[in-house]
Amino acid sequence: MCNLYQLRKSAAEVAAHFGVDTPVQSNAGEEVYPGYPGMVVREEAGTRVLQSMVWGFPLRLKGMSPTAKPKPVNNIADLTKPMWSGLARKREWRCLIPLTGFAEAEGAKGSKTRTWFSVKEAPIFAWAGLWRDSAEWGPVYSGVMTDCNEAIRPVHDRMPVLLHRDDHDRWLHGGFDDILGFQARCFPDGLIVMERTDEPWVKRKGAVEQAALF
Repeated sequence: MCNLYQLRKSAAEVAAHFGVDTPVQSNAGEEVYPGYPGMVVREEAGTRVLQSMVWGFPLRLKGMSPTAKPKPVNNIADLTKPMWSGLARKREWRCLIPLTGFAEAEGAKGSKTRTWFSVKEAPIFAWAGLWRDSAEWGPVYSGVMTDCNEAIRPVHDRMPVLLHRDDHDRWLHGGFDDILGFQARCFPDGLIVMERTDEPWVKRKGAVEQAALF
């Protein structure tokens, strides 16, 4: 599960990396949490668009009050499940999630710290995602997960579906079997860079609010 990632690049840098002609104004922070805005690359009429969206599909659980805030479903465990397969089969609902690193919690309960992962020699890289419009939050997105590789296994048994730069077009335009193949493959161990830190996993009010949802 990935509940925190970074994008420490400007909108202009992200746009240049992903071949977007016009950078977008974004209210996304450098650290992105479920239920908060992040930047997403999608395609519209054959042109790549960089757009700010909320990370997580709004979900109302049975018995929730009509006035209660939905919970953000920010990770996609299985693209073949009915909740996701309809969107995944339609190319217009696929997207690339730009990031510079993602974090997992490590350590004892109550004192967990952030362990960051990035891709070697990749100042920006992409996480495979899906997006849609929602009545609650407008455009929203979620990231596809897969089994971890050996580089991440000491910390977690799952990881984002990371895309090489030459995978971007196939994720956005390929058939359903093509994108299932991305979820089934193992990202190379040697390309993962791990950085253990002493940063608390929950370190500010906004993060505390989100941690209650995990």
